[in-house]
Formats: sequence, structure tokens, C-alpha cells
Amino acid sequence: QAQLVESGGGLVQPGGSLRLSCAASGSIFSAYVMAWYRQAPGKNRELVAAITGGGKENYADSLKGRFTVSRDNAKNTVYLQMSSLKPEDTAVYYCNAGQYWGSTYTPYNYWGQGTQVTVSS
Repeated sequence: QAQLVESGGGLVQPGGSLRLSCAASGSIFSAYVMAWYRQAPGKNRELVAAITGGGKENYADSLKGRFTVSRDNAKNTVYLQMSSLKPEDTAVYYCNAGQYWGSTYTPYNYWGQGTQVTVSS
């Protein structure tokens, strides 16, 4: 049984917006920090954003101002709102559950199946 399920990916034109959703099982959602990663073809998976149970947000420096992470604790769902999208944002986006150790986010082995985001005209 999948514990993290992403949705909302698709094809969008440069400059457009997209919102991704990740539905999590209650046991995971309440226990861990939730995060979004992405992996572009030929590149390593990279951390996009993370949000604690208390709502503290952290972002990759290069994405601040364009991406917003949020969570709805009543729905066990985390969101990634992406705006001013660029072709280089094209990637498979993954939901993850993990924890902060100090200021470093550590992903645990809870991953969704990924959702493809393609930014192209």
C-alpha cells in the first residue's frame, strides 16, 4: 500500500504555474518533516523544499520566491506551488518524509512514485 502518492504534474508553458499534491498516510504525515525532491534527466535527485509539522518552510536557494511548500494537516497532504516555471524546472518531482538533524534535512526511505513536470512551449 502506497504511503505517499503525488499528483498534479503535467505539461506547462514557460512562465506558467502548477501545484503538486502529495497525500500521505496519517502515521507518516504526523511523525515526519515532509519534503519535495526533483530529478531531471541525467542529474542527481535534489531537495526542492521541506516543511516541518509546525509549518516551518525551507527551500533550495535557487528556488526561493518561485516555489511555495505548504501542508494541510487535516488532509495529510503536502503541496508544492510552483510559479514562473522555467524549462530547467522540468523533472520528476518526488514527495518524501524525513527529519532535520540540526539544519540538515535527512530523507528517510519514504518516497512517492513521482510525478512528471514538463515546462515547454
